[in-house]
Amino acid sequence: MSAPELDPVRARVVAEARAWIGTPYHHRASAKGQGADCLGLVRGVWRALHGSEPEPLGAYAPDWAEAARAESLAGAARRHLQAVEMTHRQPGDVLLFRFRAHLPAKHCAILTTPAHMVHAYDGVAVCEGHLTPWWQRHLAFVFAFPGVT
Repeated sequence: MSAPELDPVRARVVAEARAWIGTPYHHRASAKGQGADCLGLVRGVWRALHGSEPEPLGAYAPDWAEAARAESLAGAARRHLQAVEMTHRQPGDVLLFRFRAHLPAKHCAILTTPAHMVHAYDGVAVCEGHLTPWWQRHLAFVFAFPGVT
């Protein structure tokens, strides 16, 4: 039995996320093939789907979540993406993770299959990896891009 076919928007999200694989990690960057961090990847996929970004990106240091102690990333996602129940996540959704229970979510990825995601992190180029039990335990929010059915 084959996997069900993805919604066309979800399929575009997955294809675009995979097109970023191999882009070197660079904090605050969002240029396919040149440099991106995890948020830069999501921003790039947004631009591929919707054109210009919905709001300007403010400055953020690598330790922004620890310093601010506010759910800034989740707040921005709520403004521009559709919230999804974690148990209903599907390929093409944006995943937000918190590394410690008492800290805000500060890492994002795009789900490509029920068990894989594309993301970028310090020292590693954009890659597709397993959504391991460790990542699942740290999953805090799930969002869908506008236009997904």
